[in-house]
Order: sequence, then structure tokens, then C-alpha cells
Amino acid sequence: MSKIVEQKKQIVTEIADKFKESKSTIFVDYRGLDVAEVTELRQKLREADVEFKVYKNTMTRRASAEVGFEGLEEVLVGPTAIAFSTEDVVAPAKVLNTFAKDHKDLEIKGGIIEGNIATLDQIKELADLPSYEGLLSMLLSVLQAPVRNFAYATKAIADQKEEAGA
Repeated sequence: MSKIVEQKKQIVTEIADKFKESKSTIFVDYRGLDVAEVTELRQKLREADVEFKVYKNTMTRRASAEVGFEGLEEVLVGPTAIAFSTEDVVAPAKVLNTFAKDHKDLEIKGGIIEGNIATLDQIKELADLPSYEGLLSMLLSVLQAPVRNFAYATKAIADQKEEAGA
């Protein structure tokens, strides 16, 4: 009996550690997905460096209480899978939201984003953000616009003086 209790304590500690290390954690209900769909989802998450695990809700509740995330009780009902991302905050939300649009049986329940409990709406907003590379290209285009406009104005003045001199 004590061996089982020890195993459960190790699982709770493992989940708590993942909560601490993760930048983004998303909880989903996967009921209704067949094996091929779950395999496809796991592959897409793996490509985005997101860990996808299924734990018992009681273990997850204990781990969340241990870490200090109160208020996850209503999320941890029914079959729940958890996507952990230690690298990218947006990746799990983006992959799961895109997959949920194509597969109606996948339901995003909630999550934890950078240490704060997130609602479903906040997760969907996060999923709609452009990627890091997209944001960088938007920033670069904004920074280049004044220089580009200055170059066009300078060229127009030079062309105008050239025409006046001819």
C-alpha cells in the first residue's frame, strides 16, 4: 500500500515541477477523438516542442494546490489532457486552437500562462497572435517605413531639381 502512495506522490511532484517549469500549460478535453486524431495531435505538438500528457484529475489538483494555482477545480473535470510548453508561450495555444477548429471533439478547457490562470478567451486571443518571426517582420517593416519614405522624398527632390536644371 505504501508503494502505491509513494508512486502517487512522485506523480504529483512530477506534475508540480512541470507547472513550475512551463511558460504555458493548456488543459483540453479529448473525448470523441479517435486514435488516429490523437496521434496526429501529439505529432503536431511534438513538432512545436510541446509535451502532451494525460494525468488523473486528482493528481493534477493536488499538484496545482502544491504550486499555488487555485481555481482549476472546474477545469479538472472529466477526461483532461495537459499540454506543457517550457520554450514558447504561444505554441500550445496555437496548435491546440488550430486542431480544435478542424476537430470539433477537442475542447480547450483553460490553462496557465506564465504563472497566471487563463480563461478560454485569453487562450484563444493568445492563439491568434502572430508567431515570433511574424511579429519581428512587422516590427522591421514599421522601423523601415520612415527611412524608406525619407529616401523617396530625397529622390523626388533630386529628380525635380534635375528636371528644373535641364
